[in-house]
Amino acid sequence: MADNLDPAEQDGETLEYELGLPPAMFGPEGPFASFLKSADPFGLLHQNVDLAKTMFQIGMGKSTLAADPRDARFKDDAWTESPVYRRVLQSYLAMTEAVEQMIPDDLEHDQRARAELAASIVTSTLAPTNTLLGNPAAAKRAIATKGGSVAKGLKNFVDDLLHNDGMPSQVDDSGFEVGKNLAVTPGKVVHRTEMFELIHYQPAGDTVYAIPSLLIPPQIGRFYFTDLAPGRSFAEYTVAQGFNHFVISWRNPGKEHRDWGLDNYVAAALEAMEAVSAITGQPRINVISFCAGGILASLASSILAARGSDLVNTLALCVTMLNWKVEATIGAFRLPAALKLSKSQTQKKGVLTGSDLHKVFSWLRPNDLVWNYWVNNYLMGDSPAPFDILAWNKDSTNLPAKLHQDFLNIFQNNELIEPGVFKALDTPIDLGSITCDSFIVGAQTDHLTPWKACYESCGLLGGASTFALSNGGHVAALVNPPSNPKAYHTIGAGTAAGADAWLEQAVKRNGSWWEGWTKWCAERSGARVPAPRKLGSKAYPAQSDAPGSYVLQ
Repeated sequence: MADNLDPAEQDGETLEYELGLPPAMFGPEGPFASFLKSADPFGLLHQNVDLAKTMFQIGMGKSTLAADPRDARFKDDAWTESPVYRRVLQSYLAMTEAVEQMIPDDLEHDQRARAELAASIVTSTLAPTNTLLGNPAAAKRAIATKGGSVAKGLKNFVDDLLHNDGMPSQVDDSGFEVGKNLAVTPGKVVHRTEMFELIHYQPAGDTVYAIPSLLIPPQIGRFYFTDLAPGRSFAEYTVAQGFNHFVISWRNPGKEHRDWGLDNYVAAALEAMEAVSAITGQPRINVISFCAGGILASLASSILAARGSDLVNTLALCVTMLNWKVEATIGAFRLPAALKLSKSQTQKKGVLTGSDLHKVFSWLRPNDLVWNYWVNNYLMGDSPAPFDILAWNKDSTNLPAKLHQDFLNIFQNNELIEPGVFKALDTPIDLGSITCDSFIVGAQTDHLTPWKACYESCGLLGGASTFALSNGGHVAALVNPPSNPKAYHTIGAGTAAGADAWLEQAVKRNGSWWEGWTKWCAERSGARVPAPRKLGSKAYPAQSDAPGSYVLQ
């Protein structure tokens, strides 16, 4: 059961939770409190003196401060050509630098993450570009449209207030429909349980590699980000490379499923793995997993190893952290007050809704995921662009209260890295017992599971590891097809003592990590055999067409 909170404390904190701010953000142990506590009084005085000097230079027109050329907020020519806007920009840059300099260098990882998160929220919120008069591009648009952009922006604001929990919309999803232009790779549901549907994809050719592949997606978020629009679908690409490919589609849990915990999901993953083996008649399968699905895949693989089973032929973990005590933005929430509140809120509701989780993740990158859309939708009066990844992201699912609690315990206690300490299905987990070859993927600009943290899995697993570093962020790196002209990845054996040492000896290649994984996996998947004429098997007959029914709930 979740920890009990004093009613007054719970009511006071609920407002932050419902407004989309991370739990306990303003509490006595939250990021803002951490930022204020960590600030050195003498350093603060020094920063104030330096800031005053800088502001004087700005006022006199002698400052050389300039925005980063990559900062899209300050692309308009007015920021360099107008004396007024130039001074506004320089004042903002000086303030931002002063706030960031208040954070001491010698803070512990999580404390630094909290302080940096608070600083980023403050500085991004105070950017002049977030106001109509402070944004020259928006002001010009308002004049050119005779106020039309302002009226459209106000309409967008009211619409988001009423229909998007007060957060700026990130995507126009009106042109996307699952089963029509998303998740259209042909296949059949061949097994359905209360928790998941197992989809068997139609092979693309007359032959397939003997050893099949099973993709385990994260438990929150619908599986079809692995099968987006044609040409951007991992499933489509995988079957085109000759794999007999399967995927789990998790059910969207409701309050009545509040007791589904990690053990239930591990048991479900094992059931799916055994079904794939039975359907294909192969004693071994390739397992590939994305994000939190990698935790499931690792636990299931360790349990199989403890049972003496070699069912897992290869294991791929993509943007998955197994060691959680690392430098990461998400470490800002590793504090008792936030975790206590989060558990209590979820237990009260029965589920952690996808919209609540989406808000928290958005505030981890406020410039990109909040204020960028604030400016676009409300100040410029534009509608957000259609984009399949963001349409999927908006189509969120819930996390059962028990599973949420289990994940928070892993996050807080970090027991996965200690052999035998953590248990799943009453089995002590030893990641080192997973001796099959592994393929680990990190994302270069991932703010949730930093790539260097993902690399550490190479040293935790017992077999030979290959590590691939993909360009892009947490989801964009996964949805990174070879057709993307900007795609590249760095790849090499995961034998180096650390991520930096690995990067020095790894090879950078143009193209997607999808190509790296399929080539690596094909070399370990046996000879080509005739493709199945029918999907499923006698014991697991084909049912409804892919993408199934759970994805639509």
